[in-house]
Amino acid sequence: MRQVDAVRIFGEWSAKGRDVFALDDLRMLFRNDKPAAFNEGLRRLVSSGVLIRAANGVYVNAFSGIPRIDILERIAAAFRRGEYTYVSLETALSRHGLISQVPIDHLTLMTTGSKAMLRTGWGTIEFTHTARPVLDILASTTNPGGALRLATAKTALRDLRRVGRNLHLVDPGELEEAMQQDGTREVSLPRPEGRGFPVVVSSIEPLPTT
Repeated sequence: MRQVDAVRIFGEWSAKGRDVFALDDLRMLFRNDKPAAFNEGLRRLVSSGVLIRAANGVYVNAFSGIPRIDILERIAAAFRRGEYTYVSLETALSRHGLISQVPIDHLTLMTTGSKAMLRTGWGTIEFTHTARPVLDILASTTNPGGALRLATAKTALRDLRRVGRNLHLVDPGELEEAMQQDGTREVSLPRPEGRGFPVVVSSIEPLPTT
């Protein structure tokens, strides 16, 4: 891959709102490159500052203007592609206005994948494993329009208690009001299309094959 061509391609995808790429996405973008040429080209793109390696197998367009929290969610979605991952715990409670002392550069998530802690140039992403059924996850989260679904206040508190986190920052009055506003929704299970399919929890889909 030539750097000038890579910059042009990343610019085109950036205009579509796509600045975070899994390794398989990059292989698709440069599918005409042989493995050795692809690996060397990727190394050059990182060393020259065109791409930033955010995590194992996840790369970010260095010229992206996406806000920090959006970048973190997109990195998380790419890193756990094929798993059900949603914003919960302290981050979700903060977004619901129930706690305030949460750093904006620390994203707390629940995932059907394995537990992990990613430290990136944009902040820390904390993955906590959940064994909850898929339909339960879908019914107790909402889609706010970002890369990941968001736990309701009730779900975020339940997750917080289950993993043994500190509850002293939660305002009891605000929590009771928020939980009363939580509704129960019937949802249908989406049809998976292989491990690369991001199901419902992520809007960061694999790049098209054609």
